[in-house]
Amino acid sequence: MTKVTIGMDLGDQHSQVCIVDAAGATVQTARVRTTPTGLTRWFGAQPPTRVVVEAGTHSPWVSRLLTALGHTVLVANPRRLRLIYASDRKDDRVDAEYLARVGRLDPRLLGAITHRGAAAQAALAVLRSRDALVRTRTGLINHVRGVVKAMGARLPACSTEVFPRKVAPAVPAALAPAIAPVLAQLTLLTQQIHAYDGELTRLGAEAYPDTARLRQVVGVGPVTALAYVLVLEDPARFPRSRAVGAYLGLQPRRRQSGARDPQLRISKAGDPLLRRLLVQSAQYILGPFGPDCDLRRHGLRIAAAGGGNAKKRAVVAVARKLAVLLHRLWVSGARYDPAYGMPRAA
Repeated sequence: MTKVTIGMDLGDQHSQVCIVDAAGATVQTARVRTTPTGLTRWFGAQPPTRVVVEAGTHSPWVSRLLTALGHTVLVANPRRLRLIYASDRKDDRVDAEYLARVGRLDPRLLGAITHRGAAAQAALAVLRSRDALVRTRTGLINHVRGVVKAMGARLPACSTEVFPRKVAPAVPAALAPAIAPVLAQLTLLTQQIHAYDGELTRLGAEAYPDTARLRQVVGVGPVTALAYVLVLEDPARFPRSRAVGAYLGLQPRRRQSGARDPQLRISKAGDPLLRRLLVQSAQYILGPFGPDCDLRRHGLRIAAAGGGNAKKRAVVAVARKLAVLLHRLWVSGARYDPAYGMPRAA
């Protein structure tokens, strides 16, 4: 490793590069094309160096490319870089210099993150595409119900799967030209979502067999299990299973000062898709069809304590405990016992 640090502010077309030496002096600045060819040409001519970039759209493939060229790449967590996004003198050159200087002083201040591999990123793209279709379908259903309600009519309650077929006869004749194309799109979206479900089930069974271990927990299906494995990718990254809850943003923020220690909302750091899937699993566990288990009793105790937003806090608490449980099942290979931690009869 050389005694210089390179900071790079990634842009969509061009990236700004700043080199700082061990004494803190700016050695060189440059503007590089944000393409594999442009980055390979410039960084391939540099000796092995510490390179600091900020997490963003291009940071996954850029970090893999620079690592293959022999550099040590630190991907900075944007939440730790308030001096950049809150600066009054924000521009690409200054941002690159800030990254280089922080990386030179103490890399731990960057809160460096680890990007997943190319294969996991491609598989996760399938999950995100399915999620986009599901959210689009939900938005269209809400649109149809809202339009019909504004005309003084109401649509029957039904599941999402059969919504186009069930509500078509109840749509007022005056709204048929506006609603019929939307119902057709809903039918097509449901078919595409089913196709994604089949592909994700196949992907989990063939490429990620560890998902079967996580699906022992009732409420965790193929989508949630696969998302968990792909987002965490390497369970050994976490020295303790309890750290997974904080990694996924399910841990309350803290702003303690003196005798003041208020109760705050969760941080919502980490992957929002996996966090939303874990919350949905927790809602099923606490719902009317959830089985009697330690997770359910844990949530019901919090909900029974009362107070503002007691049910919401119970769901988040179960989701956090579920994240910890899944990691423990993954690394230990143990069989899931729903009654673990529950008092047993004599």
